[in-house]
Amino acid sequence: MRAICLNGTLKRSPEESSGGSLSEVVMAALREEGVETDAIRLADHRIEPGTVSEAVVEGDEWPAIRERILAAEILVVATPTWFGQPSSAAKRALERMNPFLSETYDDGETPIAFNRVAGVVVVGKEDGAHHCISEISGALIDIGYTIPGQAWTYWNKGPGPGDEDWLTTNEREWSITTGRTAARNLLAVARALQGHPIPAPAPSGS
Repeated sequence: MRAICLNGTLKRSPEESSGGSLSEVVMAALREEGVETDAIRLADHRIEPGTVSEAVVEGDEWPAIRERILAAEILVVATPTWFGQPSSAAKRALERMNPFLSETYDDGETPIAFNRVAGVVVVGKEDGAHHCISEISGALIDIGYTIPGQAWTYWNKGPGPGDEDWLTTNEREWSITTGRTAARNLLAVARALQGHPIPAPAPSGS
């Protein structure tokens, strides 16, 4: 079993990322269960706008990222909250995953995102976590991912301006416990789908 995290922080490495820190709670819990993990900080890569799997222009790194996504049965999308919305980096990755709607496994019938599960991690200095979870989950459901119950965790500073302080706060218990539960739920459903995969869609006209 393999899991990958797409970190939609707007910060480039090596700057610390709150989303990376909280998503690592989920990934670490998966590793404890023998899952291999991978992580991509999207801001570190050149991802051109578009809705195709192939490179849009020379130097577009999406095709290689796509291969790493498809090597995993479990996907975690981490994003900060900006104006109550997922980050532009997270949204761009979802846009580039749009072709998963029509791409299939080798049988030529089963959508390529079927029998994969996904969850969401949100951090921010403002409210909007549930909205971000809904937006990302809805997009991933559209392209074929299965979203288990409570396959998310989040941390918000609370209303009003100020610095996001996930990296320094002591108020982490709920987010960590919820993240570990998300990992358990993701893995349970991923294993269930391995034993009982979702069938290919019914042929048109049937």
